[in-house]
Amino acid sequence: MEKQNQDNAIRYQIVIADDHALVRGGLELVVKMAVPNSDIFQTNSFDETLKVLSDENSIDLLLLDLMMPGMDSEKSIQNITKNYPGVPIVIVSVKEDFDSIHMAISSGASGYIPKTSLPEVTISAIKLVLAGGVYIPPHVLNSKIDTTKEQSVEQSNTLNKAKILSKRQEEVFNLIKIGKSNQSIATELNLTIPTIKMHVSAIFKKLDVKNRTEAVAKYSDMQRVSELIS
Repeated sequence: MEKQNQDNAIRYQIVIADDHALVRGGLELVVKMAVPNSDIFQTNSFDETLKVLSDENSIDLLLLDLMMPGMDSEKSIQNITKNYPGVPIVIVSVKEDFDSIHMAISSGASGYIPKTSLPEVTISAIKLVLAGGVYIPPHVLNSKIDTTKEQSVEQSNTLNKAKILSKRQEEVFNLIKIGKSNQSIATELNLTIPTIKMHVSAIFKKLDVKNRTEAVAKYSDMQRVSELIS
């Protein structure tokens, strides 16, 4: 999805969708620090965002507010992921609770940046997602959540599942979640690409997921539960 202009410099097209002009302006400054060679589109509603996505057929990243006009949280995220599957979505929101973040990632978002995040954190998150990774706020992975007895049983089962990856599969997975391609993983682990593909397929099967984004989100949840129970 990377583009090059006549000067042979890679350029990215990035949409900032938020109904507050001050937020959009601040985000644009941060985006320019993260991706200097970028063309920025600003929108202030969900409908306007869809129009830009429709008119510009090569958007590289969408920074999306959960609460702007026209947004319907889960449905709106799924709408975009269904109709524009090649556009990674990063939610930028005032909401920082686990349920909101889990909903966004489960619905197909590639990242979630709370609006209280420091600029350097936002820059790192944007770079990670553009590289093919998934960004989840650290406090979500470390947060403690009150559970009922029934939920505790479910978490115990999840803990057991979290231990099902072999040592080699964990090595592959750790490279997947930082955005490494199969070629890069094969080179780093000194393995063949078919072998890496085999490990990736096995990871998806064990975690019962269909793609890398789902795998990272689900395994992160499992690790968080493991930390809480241990």
